Amino acid sequence: MFNEAKINEKIIDSHLHLEEWKNDEVGHFLNAFERYREGMNLDGINICALNNHARGVANNIMIALYKLVNKGTYAHGALDHIVKPIGKNPDGMDLVTQYRELMEIGFDGIKLIEGKPTVLKPIGGTLLSPYLDALFCEMEKDGTHIVFHVNDPDEFWDDELVPDWAKSNGWFYADGTYPDFWTVTKEIETILDKYPSLNVTFAHFFFYAKYPEKLEAMFKKYENMAVDITPGGEMYLAFEKNHDFYVDFFKKYSSRILVGTDATFPWESYTHAWSIDKLYRFIATSDTTMAFCDQNLRGLNLDGEDKENILYKNFERRVGRSTPKEINKKALLAYFEKYKGLLSDEELSELSPLVDKYLR
Repeated sequence: MFNEAKINEKIIDSHLHLEEWKNDEVGHFLNAFERYREGMNLDGINICALNNHARGVANNIMIALYKLVNKGTYAHGALDHIVKPIGKNPDGMDLVTQYRELMEIGFDGIKLIEGKPTVLKPIGGTLLSPYLDALFCEMEKDGTHIVFHVNDPDEFWDDELVPDWAKSNGWFYADGTYPDFWTVTKEIETILDKYPSLNVTFAHFFFYAKYPEKLEAMFKKYENMAVDITPGGEMYLAFEKNHDFYVDFFKKYSSRILVGTDATFPWESYTHAWSIDKLYRFIATSDTTMAFCDQNLRGLNLDGEDKENILYKNFERRVGRSTPKEINKKALLAYFEKYKGLLSDEELSELSPLVDKYLR
């Protein structure tokens, strides 16, 4: 099935996305990751919703249905900013209410992409909103796991350094209309100062691979935060450039680092397999591979508890479970009925038959 060999150790891919209805390889989205999971012998996957970046509330419904049909699937739901700027949602659709609904449905945590500049700008340009503050307060109290995308690589704010592919995706932020990279990181520290027990994993190494001393300072100050090593090629350039340093860093902070690929359906399964193979070999072997930035990458060759923490234990500790939560079909049906007015005609035509089949 894949050129890469099956992984013969326990591993959970903690960061995937499900955005479209089908592809030519596996067909329907309810089959999206099963060939990948079986082909690479994964013990678990976690699908993260991307509301206001993909399909709005439809993405939560898609992923909850996937989780219902495919046992062993974790999922992190996302929140919909129905009216912008944030704080203007209709009665009964505020972020805290949405959060409680997602937890009742059976999501294992929350995915926030509100810190990505292209999402942060239209919702008001700051993470220090009272509307978000109420959400952080509730999630800290509950101990709910958050996968949080904050910023992008800092070169995306530099006209001379930003890659052409990032510009073509609309990810160039130096035109004066986006908050500055360091302003946003300071806002995160302000949030963590107020909610120090927040159970948060910052995606993409918090875009701090070039600044490990800053990340280490955060680890020391905020004992409940973690990061994942979901690519970004720029991250792996930094890891390779400082290989010996990062061997020690990953050992020292093995309880604070998670594995994830950012694999997204409708990509073909072999691309997911290629990514998890590189991540596994980076963590658990001394192999030199051609990795995410088309450069050589030497493995850290971690073993024992250090390796197991990063491959799966940290994720299980973060969500508080070694098996995913069950989907509450009654709660999911109520969510569909409440929010179906926000769905497009296409989304309704795709989701309504599945709701009838699995939930009624």
